[in-house]
Amino acid sequence: MTADNPPRTARMKNIACIEDLRALARRKVPKAFFEYADSGSYNEETLRANRTDLELVKLRQRVLVDVSQRSLATTIVGQKVSAPFALAPIGLCGMQHGDGEILSAQAAEDAEIPFTLSTMSINSIEQVAEGTTKPFWFQLYVIRDRGFSKDIMARAAKAGCNALVLTVDLQVLGQRHRDVRNGMTVPPEIRLSNIVDMATKPGWVLSILRGKSRTFGNLAGHVKGMDDVTSLAQWTNSQFDPALNWKDVEWIKKIWPGKLIIKGILDVDDAKTAVRLGADAIVVSNHGGRQLDGAPSSISALPAIAQAVGSDTEVLFDGGIRTGSDLLRALALGARACLIGRAYIYGLGAGGKAGVAKAIDILKKELSVAMALTGTTRISDIGPQVIVGGEKKKSPRPRKS
Repeated sequence: MTADNPPRTARMKNIACIEDLRALARRKVPKAFFEYADSGSYNEETLRANRTDLELVKLRQRVLVDVSQRSLATTIVGQKVSAPFALAPIGLCGMQHGDGEILSAQAAEDAEIPFTLSTMSINSIEQVAEGTTKPFWFQLYVIRDRGFSKDIMARAAKAGCNALVLTVDLQVLGQRHRDVRNGMTVPPEIRLSNIVDMATKPGWVLSILRGKSRTFGNLAGHVKGMDDVTSLAQWTNSQFDPALNWKDVEWIKKIWPGKLIIKGILDVDDAKTAVRLGADAIVVSNHGGRQLDGAPSSISALPAIAQAVGSDTEVLFDGGIRTGSDLLRALALGARACLIGRAYIYGLGAGGKAGVAKAIDILKKELSVAMALTGTTRISDIGPQVIVGGEKKKSPRPRKS
């Protein structure tokens, strides 16, 4: 396994919340890569709405309820987990910190929650499998070359990945203005400003130099032309397939031997189609506000989707989670579990594996406290009754233990 720097653990002691990790990551990671993870598309309306709308959901405080025995344990697509969340797929995770995907997967494994490896990762499927001992999830982008898609699914299955997270909301790439301004490439574009920026972050430089990979690990050597292409936007614009449709989902369902999770659902009709085609779970998500700007926040779309299909498939949630209270809000509005992205990426940039572990620990502790203060002791007990005004509403989905 890849070793992390032990002193980082000590630096995590003064971190109180995810926002503290974000502030530290901003100082430690070059601007181009920090803003790649931090930004949204176009005017960032949907990015902001994900947070604003979550904060508008008010929790119903309860008192004098015995909450001395609480448990966060549950299952996600049949997998036992210590808490109701998983680490979401993040492209270029390994440019926040060297071997970022391996370190994040190790932290998730230690915490007994799933880790999802992106197609656009720096560490390859095989490198992450070598650095871990338990199955992880793999996120698939379907590109024009269906042969590559079939091959990478076979590689994921061989590596022991037990769930495929099919991302369906990136047929074309929404422009992220901050990436354009920063000359976002892998490795960084040679600009004086980038050179000066990296020179002030020697810890980041050293971690990258020590990493097992510094390019797109799943693509280099497997996709024609990727050995020399550095621009993520250039590659995605040329290879991501606008013709992707539901028939491709049927094809993937036949090929993939494990659980199929469809990520990027914001519409009830799309959710119903995903269920009809056999999705084991869907993720209500707007790609972290990085695709269609002006789309609804994930939390505003969640209740109707959970009501429509929650009895037929597992409904997961993604979009704006920064606190344990956010997790509770999503569970109360119909999610079985959540995916967290930026929250753990900030931890990775701030402190490597120790930073990811800190982010996970923060969210677990905050969720436990929020459950206690709303009078709940088990994940299966969380429903509309923990939301102000929701006590008379029917749960949008059946609860499973």
